[in-house]
Amino acid sequence: MNAVGIDVSKGKSTVAVMRPFGEIVVSPFEVTHSVSELSKLAAMLKSLKGETKIVMECTGSYHFPIANALCAAGLFVSPVHSLLIHDFGNNTIRRVKTDKADSIKIANYALSNWLSLVPYSPEEDLRKMLKAYNRQYIKYSKIKTALKNNLISLLDMSFPGINRLFTSPARDCDGHQKWIDFVFRFWHAECVSKLSKNAFSKAYISWCKRNSYQCRQNNIDEIYDFAKSCVTVMPKTDISKTLIQQAVEQLNSISECLSALSSQMIQIAQRLPEYSLVHSLYGVGNILACQLIAEIGDVRRFPKKNSLVCFAGLEAPPNQSGTVDPKSNEVSKKGSPHLRKTLFQIMDCYIKTSPADEPIYQFLDRKRSEGKHYYCYMTAGSAKFLRIYYAKVSQFLNSSV
Repeated sequence: MNAVGIDVSKGKSTVAVMRPFGEIVVSPFEVTHSVSELSKLAAMLKSLKGETKIVMECTGSYHFPIANALCAAGLFVSPVHSLLIHDFGNNTIRRVKTDKADSIKIANYALSNWLSLVPYSPEEDLRKMLKAYNRQYIKYSKIKTALKNNLISLLDMSFPGINRLFTSPARDCDGHQKWIDFVFRFWHAECVSKLSKNAFSKAYISWCKRNSYQCRQNNIDEIYDFAKSCVTVMPKTDISKTLIQQAVEQLNSISECLSALSSQMIQIAQRLPEYSLVHSLYGVGNILACQLIAEIGDVRRFPKKNSLVCFAGLEAPPNQSGTVDPKSNEVSKKGSPHLRKTLFQIMDCYIKTSPADEPIYQFLDRKRSEGKHYYCYMTAGSAKFLRIYYAKVSQFLNSSV
């Protein structure tokens, strides 16, 4: 039996091969993630006598090239969580941390857990692309939030509170919001208040037609009266105009990018068999359905429902002799933070809409009435939702095979 430990890094890996009782078959050596190097590594590992199992850490996306290459060559590959490797075999007071030492440590882990290693199966291209799109969507959403807060802080000096007069959601076609496009044209309160009401009404109606927005007379009156009452601290000059309009352009640019990403995510997700079922779950819209599928992946890779709950980092705290440990009264949070955020958004929908006939809302409401903390019942509800998700989606996928 040959245990191969691979310490993965960006563009290269360190490989060591060991057998039981500490026998080093191949001393640690480096390989780059190129076609020729990986082919040579696969040929060398296949030439070893006896059964060979390869273990490596899950390191974001860095381990995919070597894992896919070795799996395609017909070798047994098992990526494991980095925390399992970190906590394994630290029977020393020295803090040795090198790639060579780590590769030997991973090989020893493979020997100790030989029978329980789970084989690697490459992810489907559609699921892989959906996850990549979702991660970009999350990053761009954070940028959009920062840019929106920046624009509001600038408007607090030139047109304070104007964003609160508009309630229109973002448009599906380009992601633009009415109040953001409005302040590009009327960027200062004096752009409105210095006009007569009739002149502003004509300018506003013309602007709505050019930008394909609805126009109502009561909106015109409300905006005009509000501008008359505004107290500004930024002068109405070309310099301040450039500052605000540049902030609007940046925000609209990221909104257009997010709109394109969301549209593509939906198209990819619709090609997966479970999309219609996931989308039909209460509180799950188009984007949340895409994010759930992207972060969970193929639910059949989890052997049981609690495995999915642990993957999200939502397992219950330790319970010893019927008493919860007060030092460990929180969930582990060692799973996917992106999945937990998606689940909290779904739970927030349950809380806000209060569907009395939904089992998950009944569960949330019961926990809330018991005096549980907000994060406690939201986390418990998320775990319950995942168990229902696992049961429904796995049954659907298995029956459609």
